[in-house]
Amino acid sequence: MATGPIATVYVRNLEERVKIDVLKETLRHVFSEFGVVIDIIAKTNLKAKGQAFVVFEDPESAKAAAEELQGFIIFEKPMQVALARTRSDATVKSHGTEEDVEMHKRRRLAEKDKRKALEAAEEQSRLKRPGHGLKSLNPATTVIPDEYLPPNKILFVQNLPEEYDVEAVTKIFGRFDGFREVRLVPGRRGIAFVEYAGEQGAITAKENTAGMVLGDTNTIKVTYQRQ
Repeated sequence: MATGPIATVYVRNLEERVKIDVLKETLRHVFSEFGVVIDIIAKTNLKAKGQAFVVFEDPESAKAAAEELQGFIIFEKPMQVALARTRSDATVKSHGTEEDVEMHKRRRLAEKDKRKALEAAEEQSRLKRPGHGLKSLNPATTVIPDEYLPPNKILFVQNLPEEYDVEAVTKIFGRFDGFREVRLVPGRRGIAFVEYAGEQGAITAKENTAGMVLGDTNTIKVTYQRQ
């Protein structure tokens, strides 16, 4: 969700065959009539084709453009225009503090992880439907791969060196905001649960520790606890 005025316009139904640099220049020319455009995001990957984000310097310009350019035709297609649901990276960098930028980045990563989890669940459900050669399964019982689990405040750490105790694991994960505790599993070496006060602390810890090598050969795996 947005945490401030939206200065970004989301544009759909663009001609997919137009080269990106030409598309951006055309959008900049059209949207600059309503204010200062500080960034245009348009990508070539399949999911993002025909879409773009136009970032203005101020929310008033974005609102005016969204209202006035609905249905405006470029490259023989009417644009579908609306205010974006979240602030852009460029907006946050221009008007926010370093803390705002960091929080925005974490929020974006959390949303990305949640989307991946949903997509993974939907794909597994699709493959298990009749006609795909696998037994049908209720989507609610679909097992999501560890790497696509949605963020939560508890991390599951695997492949720790066997000699690592609570103190050793705390030295690694205790430096991130909101750290609460490390819990080892009795009788199971090499794994631990690390709890934070909220999702943001866990997200930051996961970003900074996943793939870390401990000892000589132990590359730890850090995921969110399965709910």
